[in-house]
Amino acid sequence: MSIVATTRSENEMISAGEAFGAGLKNGSVLALVGQLGAGKTHFTKGIVRSQGCSDPVTSPTFGLVNEYRSGSLPVFHFDFYRIDEAEELLKIGWEEYLDEEGILVVEWADKFDFLLPENTIWLNLSITENGEHTVTRQ
Repeated sequence: MSIVATTRSENEMISAGEAFGAGLKNGSVLALVGQLGAGKTHFTKGIVRSQGCSDPVTSPTFGLVNEYRSGSLPVFHFDFYRIDEAEELLKIGWEEYLDEEGILVVEWADKFDFLLPENTIWLNLSITENGEHTVTRQ
């Protein structure tokens, strides 16, 4: 594992996501894993911003997926937290999203890791004892 970022604020986490997102290409799939409050949605805000999209980014916890299409590449932001069965994902078109032009970002991806493609970029977000947030790449 390698450290991608260590942050001390929401703005720093957004900036870390923006820096990481600048290197993403069409077809990139990011799996974000980490406890509640670790910064997954703020990191995603930065990824969306890195594509030139200024739309407000919110957690798709209840809607399951948010789409941000106004940037250079669309970003599809999933949250698997409240999903209990893989069939729920398949019903909302998960496989079609994998074929879309753009970037997929998945919070709580470890719940259905078997549905993610082989080339998925896995990132672990955590909170250290001193309150810093770290992003590590597996």
